[in-house]
Parts: sequence; C-alpha cells; structure tokens
Amino acid sequence: MSPQSTPDILEQTEVETEHAQVWKVIVLNDPVNLMNYVVMVFRKVFGYGEQKAIKHMQEVHELGKSILWAGEREQAESYVFQLQKWRLQAVLEKDD
Repeated sequence: MSPQSTPDILEQTEVETEHAQVWKVIVLNDPVNLMNYVVMVFRKVFGYGEQKAIKHMQEVHELGKSILWAGEREQAESYVFQLQKWRLQAVLEKDD
C-alpha cells in the first residue's frame, strides 16, 4: 500500500500597499486679482522665485488655471486653504 500523498495547499495572500494618493493644488483664473498680486501670493505661499511665480501666473491668465503643487493630501489642503485666505480661487484635485 502506497502512502497517499496530499497536495500541499499554498495560501496566497496579496498585500496591497496603499500608496499615498497624489493631490494637485490648482489655482483658477479670476477677474478680480491683479497679476502682480497673484505673483506675490505664489511667492509667499510656495516660496517660489520671481520667474517661477510669473510663469504660473501667466498660465492662470492664459489657460484659466495652473497646477501649483502636487503631493500628499494634508499638505495640499493646507496650500488650498492658504491660497483661499489670500482670496485666490484654488481647488484640490486627485492626480490620475
């Protein structure tokens, strides 16, 4: 009599590492704020240099919006809040 072999049952478990979702901080164009004011706000909130702040201000003016920052949600929410305190139209959006 031969010993009966039992198939080994391997249990596979998939562990999904939840990657932090990336969020974008977007400023929208508005007819109220002057261009030099918007540049000043970008410099104060994000610490941008003059040229980078101007580049983003021009995107907002010409394209209607500019993505100013992308990263973790908590920091993105903080940036949106700060921009709104300066009376800029800012939104938070998931990055695809």
